[in-house]
Formats: sequence, C-alpha cells, structure tokens
Amino acid sequence: MTRRRTGRAQAWAELLRVSALFSVPGDALAGAAAAGVRPGRGTLCAIGASLCLYEAGMALNDWADRAEDAAERPHRPLPSGRITPSAALASSAALTAAGLALASRAGRPPLAVATALAATVWAYDLGLKHTPAGPATMATARALDLLLGATASTGGNRGPHHRALHALPSAALLGAHTYAVTAVSRHETRGGSTRTPLAALAVTLAVAGAASGEVLGARPATTLSTPSGPPAPAPHPHPHPALPSGRTLPSSQPLPPSRPLPSRRSVPSRRSVPSRGLGSLLALAYARTPATLLLHAALNPSAALTERAVGGGIRATIPLQAALAARAGAPGTALALLGLVPAARALARKVSPT
Repeated sequence: MTRRRTGRAQAWAELLRVSALFSVPGDALAGAAAAGVRPGRGTLCAIGASLCLYEAGMALNDWADRAEDAAERPHRPLPSGRITPSAALASSAALTAAGLALASRAGRPPLAVATALAATVWAYDLGLKHTPAGPATMATARALDLLLGATASTGGNRGPHHRALHALPSAALLGAHTYAVTAVSRHETRGGSTRTPLAALAVTLAVAGAASGEVLGARPATTLSTPSGPPAPAPHPHPHPALPSGRTLPSSQPLPPSRPLPSRRSVPSRRSVPSRGLGSLLALAYARTPATLLLHAALNPSAALTERAVGGGIRATIPLQAALAARAGAPGTALALLGLVPAARALARKVSPT
C-alpha cells in the first residue's frame, strides 16, 4: 500500500512538474519590487494564485497533449496510465478556481489580471500551443503573472494602478525570456533546430544586458522639492531682540542667512548604488545559467541536449527575477529569491521540470 501511494505521489509530481514551482513566487515578488512597495498580504495572495494557475496549466497541458505523448513520451503519467485524463482535467479546473479565489482576496484589479492570466493559460494549452502564436502566448502569461504581483501588492496603497504600471519594463523582460525558452521547447522531443537555440541565446544576453542597466521599477529617489518660479524677494528685517542690558544689536549686523531647501535633483537614493551592483551580478548569473546549454543545443541539436537547454532556461527564471528585484531597489527580495536556486536544482534531479 505504501509503495502504491508513493508511486501515485510521484506521478502527480511529474504531472504538475513540481520542480518548476520554485520559478513561480519570484514573479509576484519581482512585481512588488518593480511597483516600489514591500511584499505584504496582497503579495502572498498573488503568490498563491500564481502557484495554482501554474499547476493548472501543467495538468491541462498534459491532458491536451495526451495523444501526442502516447507516441513520443509514453512514460508520462497520462499515457502510462498512472493518472487518468479525467483526473488531470478535474485538477486543472479546481486549481484554476482556487487561483482566482486567492486573487480575489487581494481586490478586484488583481482578480481581473488573474482572470486574464487564466484565460491565457487555457488558450495556450487548448489551442495556441502548436501554432506560431504559442511562444508569444506563453510570454504573455508570464508577464501577466508579474503584473499580478504588482497589482496585488499595491492594492492597499494610494494610486495602485499608477504604481503597477512601473512593473511593465520588468514584465517585458521576463516575457522575452519566456518567449525564448518556449520557442526552444517546441523542439525538445525531436531536436533538429540550430537557429532557435542561437536566437534564444541572443535574447538571453539582451535581457541580461537590459536587467543590468538602469534601475527598473518605481522606487524613486528620496527628494525634497521647492516651488518653481523666480526667486522670492528678500524678507523685511525684523527688530532685534533686546539684550539683557537693554541695548539692541547694531542695525548693521545681519541675521544669519536661512538655509535653502535642496532642489529636486540634489538628493539621490542611497539604496540604488548597492542594488545596481547586485543587479549586475545577478544578471550575469542569469545569463550564465542557460548560455552553455543553449550553445550545446545549437552545436548538436539533439532532443536530449535541447531538453537540457529548456530545463536550464526554466531554472534561469529565478536569477532573472532576482536581478529585476535588485534593479528595482529591493536587494533583500533579490537575495531571498536567489536562495531558491539550490532547492530548484535538487528537486529537478528527481522530477524533470519539462
């Protein structure tokens, strides 16, 4: 009985690709950092919603591809009979409902983003995956996931929509990375493509360069401002206070000049300097993770090397999220995300993320 339960748990772990789950929380955390707010209750709701919708997509993907997997990957849980198609479809529907319910706890705007994300996931798995629009659809889903984190995290702040818009550059970079990985994954069962891994490598380097450039996101510098316009006229002199002896200060002795307020451009943010250095290092770590594997897949476009390149691209999502968080002025979030990398690698040895 114990062995049977273990085998069933292993089958569900393979179906849901649990080793790839470590790449999900960083979307919401990077979104919060890009929006310029600290993670809070809304961020936790977004992380829970993202995990549910991600797993819903994994189960639905295998349900939709069960006939193809029976011919090309018969060891997968559905074609091998370890999980029934009806159970996979039911779990996908239940996880989608749970994800939307969690998003609703953060407010209406996050629910709207989560609904768009769920629709994108279902459209990809049920029809768009094997079309030219497949990589773009998956990239849109990942970008929406980051925006979900930004929207949910700013739900309790003034002007949440304005703040969430600051996450668009980070969402675009994460979407570009996802597009490249998805394009390579279309060849992981048969191989044979040299140009696609090379193109993905070029995209990876471009994303790394952008992530290590100017600070992304909405953490503004701490500033003090003064009204613009011509200088104010000199104030009228005030009478000097009487001295203890009854004498007054000579009228020719001026009062100490008042200290002018600093201008809007004079006070830089202190936290941006270490964040930039950390962001550059994390961007380098991001590019290094899939670069060698993509180059190997380009030189020898076999199915095995292509699949390894896809796995490297999935793992590279975490250092990219960390780099985006650091460049947005959240080094603590970046370092916390980086701590997920060893766990993701360890679990990937037991359960394939692809």
